[in-house]
Amino acid sequence: MSISAFFGSLAGKYAAQSFCHSLIASVIMDMALKAWKIDDPSVRQRFRLTVVLFPVFSFPLYQAINPDRGDLFFRLDALFDINRWLNMEFWGIPLGLLFLCVLAITSLIFLFQEMVPILRHMFEAKTMEHEGILREPDPFMENASRALSIERPEIFTVDDDDLLIFSSTGRNPVIYISTGLTQAFTEAELQAALAHELAHIARSRRPLLLAAFFLRMVLFFNPVALIEFRRVVRNEEKICDDIAVSLTRRPDALAEALKKFYSRRETPEPDDRKKPLFAPVPLEEYSYNLQLDGRITRLGRSLPQSGGPWFYLVVALLIVAAVNYFVV
Repeated sequence: MSISAFFGSLAGKYAAQSFCHSLIASVIMDMALKAWKIDDPSVRQRFRLTVVLFPVFSFPLYQAINPDRGDLFFRLDALFDINRWLNMEFWGIPLGLLFLCVLAITSLIFLFQEMVPILRHMFEAKTMEHEGILREPDPFMENASRALSIERPEIFTVDDDDLLIFSSTGRNPVIYISTGLTQAFTEAELQAALAHELAHIARSRRPLLLAAFFLRMVLFFNPVALIEFRRVVRNEEKICDDIAVSLTRRPDALAEALKKFYSRRETPEPDDRKKPLFAPVPLEEYSYNLQLDGRITRLGRSLPQSGGPWFYLVVALLIVAAVNYFVV
């Protein structure tokens, strides 16, 4: 099958138009967030989720509304026709081929940087199910779990010198912490870190987030969806930071805990042979530290109030839907 024939098929049209619809939605949502000065991470996350989810349904929805949307007469009057660009050549190379390469690279990034870590996390949590020492329940975890309307998860301490804390979010969630973390953190910092994990467990029960993750997988090839979903994840961390602060009333404790993760990653290994096989490249580590810096700086300011203007999101979504209808 030739490149032009592929992009003339339903699969090719879906791939090309969902990319364009994602890009346009991203630009419009960014402009809306800036124009309306929206800082609340929960509201920003809704805007970002729109960019990820709307292109999943936009192409079949528009085709159902107007089956002749892809014919020549509609394309002549359209705001943007991607096929005109894909049929052009750049230094003798069809732009359609370059576009397919971008989609292929994005698919590989999705596989190795999103799916593989998730599967590895699930496997590690399952293999560690009977490892570690069960910590005695404490009043803080009891009260915090009750405040979030979830059952108190069990906490296991694993013998490891690294700073580790993570949770499984299945039917019976468990929080794992390392001995290195318990030794490095103060009681207040440990409570703040545990409250953050409790927030993740509580929010994992929300069907909207679970549905968004599975629908995001439909656009595994879409680079815009890849970037926007990572923004959604960053907003999720900030939301859980806010929940942790609401439980502990100690933003300074959470900030200090995050600083210890930051400084730990900055410390070079004394022996290169001891570095993990999949150590992060400097660019990834730099990006990780920038995200930590942003969260730490944010905790030093007054956090935005929860809730947000749903009317703004509806208006922005209607604009996105109207514009993208004329993008084929």
